[in-house]
Amino acid sequence: MIVRRFVLDRKEEVIVKLVKELRDLFKIHVLEEEGETGQETVDYERISVRHKIDFGAAPSVYTELIAEDETGEERCFFETGIARQDEKRMAAIHRLVKRNLYRLFCTHFSMPAASWGILHGVRPTKIVHRYIEAGLNRQAIIGRLLEDYEVSIEKASYMTDMAFRQRSFLQTSDEKTVSVYVGIPFCRSRCLYCSFPAYILPESQKLSVFFEAWVKDLLAAKAAIKQYGLKVQNIYVGGGTPTSLSNLDFERMLTLVEEAFYGSCTREFTVEAGRPDTITPEKVLSMRQHRVSRVSVNPQTMQERTLQRIGRAHTPQDIVHMVHLLRENGDFSINMDIILGLPGETRWDASDTIHQVIALNPDSLTLHSLALKRGSKLKMNLKDYELPADDEVQVMFHVTMNQVLKAGYFPYYLYRQGYMSGQLENVGCARPGAESMYNMQIMDEHQTILGIGCAATSKIMNFRTKRLKASFNAKDLDTYLRDVELYTIKRANLLAEAYGKQGDGKRVD
Repeated sequence: MIVRRFVLDRKEEVIVKLVKELRDLFKIHVLEEEGETGQETVDYERISVRHKIDFGAAPSVYTELIAEDETGEERCFFETGIARQDEKRMAAIHRLVKRNLYRLFCTHFSMPAASWGILHGVRPTKIVHRYIEAGLNRQAIIGRLLEDYEVSIEKASYMTDMAFRQRSFLQTSDEKTVSVYVGIPFCRSRCLYCSFPAYILPESQKLSVFFEAWVKDLLAAKAAIKQYGLKVQNIYVGGGTPTSLSNLDFERMLTLVEEAFYGSCTREFTVEAGRPDTITPEKVLSMRQHRVSRVSVNPQTMQERTLQRIGRAHTPQDIVHMVHLLRENGDFSINMDIILGLPGETRWDASDTIHQVIALNPDSLTLHSLALKRGSKLKMNLKDYELPADDEVQVMFHVTMNQVLKAGYFPYYLYRQGYMSGQLENVGCARPGAESMYNMQIMDEHQTILGIGCAATSKIMNFRTKRLKASFNAKDLDTYLRDVELYTIKRANLLAEAYGKQGDGKRVD
């Protein structure tokens, strides 16, 4: 839809953001905002949206939408919603603002219903966990998702079953149980689609400076774990590509991580091995010796022409060799990632890729949908690449997921990102017993996660206040190296607030 002007009567930042999300969802282009004021053909000269919000005992939102065509004729539509008794007041109002407008566009402007409805956040299953904790059964939860969030029956059933499946895993931790994320922000090269804060592996002097700062970060986290009597359940070494380090540096890194965090309560130790051009027999041996239990191998695709197109310096056969190397030299749980919607690919490519991946018999796998992120080469040079249409990516997802389910894998966690192909989600699937505890914990946001390294995030759960607070390390490498002590102090203050004696959460200055 193309409109010349879009007028919203409310200026609250949250409401402006919610309306913008819907406009993006329905691809509503506003010429005035895009700097185009000429005689372009438009569907409507102006769309005006008005909200009347009642903040009473049962908050409600009345939404009015006025569409004016090129002749000046106006059409007016309205929708009313009332909050649920168990909803927080402002959360309910914001939900109704978005849901009302969603319904108006779908009903009166023939906009196609979105499978995820008005859900936009990264962690949709958190809503289901909240309903479960409130005592709702499966049928009631699905009904709420359909009515309150306009989620499709397929997605509502899918995420509800997934959340119930997660409960037994999430209940294995208490307030003193934490996970640790260790970030190594280096890669041998940068992939076309990548927007992560990762850097080309530097020369030895710069790497030494990094490790000096990184060790300070790690030791501060180790000290805090000891100070508050915390138990490390999961360790996750990610990046970047941690295996891009030399054999010696990789061994040194794993030694420090194991000594600092591995204990009697540790259930899972994951390393992102990423690409076969970074793995060696020596690194496999290091992982085995330092009790790594799970390795993530990320082919993204098994189509050689696509690998070349996206800047991966390996072949599908290299992936096969890497998996065999891991199987023959350790008892690792192997995860494999693929990306749907890569440039030039079709449903037939996706089907062939997942067929080849399943043939390698990984313990778990993750289906990603391509996300067009600022900072990626793909986003900056989009005109140079042909991307599959959203409907084709949706077919890719269904084709691959059907093969995954037939092979005995079950979806166990998911998350969403902005600007995802096909308006889809990233979903992790595993054979029973091979589920990643860390992946579930970080998505549920019910457990403290200590982040170490450039671009790492610490999320501290305060069980007294039932609130989670985050501390972010700098994404820029030089800033992280310069200010690492400031980031350790920020994390220490949040830990003191959450785990210090009540009223004795001493701040570090």
